[in-house]
Amino acid sequence: MLTGMQDWARKRVYGADHDDLDTGPRPGREYRELVAGPLDGLLVDVTGWTVSELGEGAALLTELARYGGGRAVYAPRPGAPELWDWAGDTP
Repeated sequence: MLTGMQDWARKRVYGADHDDLDTGPRPGREYRELVAGPLDGLLVDVTGWTVSELGEGAALLTELARYGGGRAVYAPRPGAPELWDWAGDTP
C-alpha cells in the first residue's frame, strides 16, 4: 500500500514498457494502485475516466493471469477507492 509520495514515485505503471528508463507515474496524471493478484503493486493510469468507469474498475490484459493472454479483474476497494483489489482472472 502507498505510504507516501516517495513510495508512489517508485511504483511502476501498468502497460509501461520494461525497456523504458522511467516506468513510474507521470505528473498531472491520476492513478489507482492494484492490490493482490498478478498485477499487485502496479499503478493503472485512470486519467480522464468518468466517475462511473472508476466505480467499475477494470479488466486488464496480462500474460501473468491464470489464463495466459487473459485479463486480471480489479475493482475499487470500498472505503478506499484509490486502491483496486484483485477480483479474479478471466480468459
